[in-house]
Amino acid sequence: MHKAIARPGLVVVTASLNLVASNQEAIQILTFPDKARRSDAQLKGKIRACVSNGCYENGSGFIHEFLSGKRTYLCRCFPVKTTVNHNPSAPAHVLVFERKTNNSIVMSEVYDRFGLTPREQEAIQFLLQGLTSKEIAGHMKISPNTVKSFLRLVMVKLGVSTRSGIVGKILGKTPTDLSA
Repeated sequence: MHKAIARPGLVVVTASLNLVASNQEAIQILTFPDKARRSDAQLKGKIRACVSNGCYENGSGFIHEFLSGKRTYLCRCFPVKTTVNHNPSAPAHVLVFERKTNNSIVMSEVYDRFGLTPREQEAIQFLLQGLTSKEIAGHMKISPNTVKSFLRLVMVKLGVSTRSGIVGKILGKTPTDLSA
């Protein structure tokens, strides 16, 4: 029997935290256990609690941990840049709610631990998606040789010698872990 994979919740809000859009998973996460008594005020209060610790100050990637029932979730907040940001009803932030597991990787902790630069972090994000150096270069708008340089620097900082070593180090896997 396979364990169901929890889908992340997604919420789009204005600068004043009014709901613009969401998926059903986000509503379930934010209203649990009072699903029957869901109100906009309750939803706005939970959203405010998730972003009050620094989403607006820190910008992209802010992470807040919270409980919904017995489950722990990570809330990531990302600012939305639009040409209509002066409009109070324009989307201002996207919140992503992911269930935290024992195997959850908080990438900001990895980045801090190894002292990675923002561009090295960006290259790693694409590497973890399985992209080639050429594909990463296209996304980052740099040459493939520059991508290779970033990845070599990351390898030195992580103490590995291959691209797969980067992935393994981030995921916390060693060859003995994989053979078990």
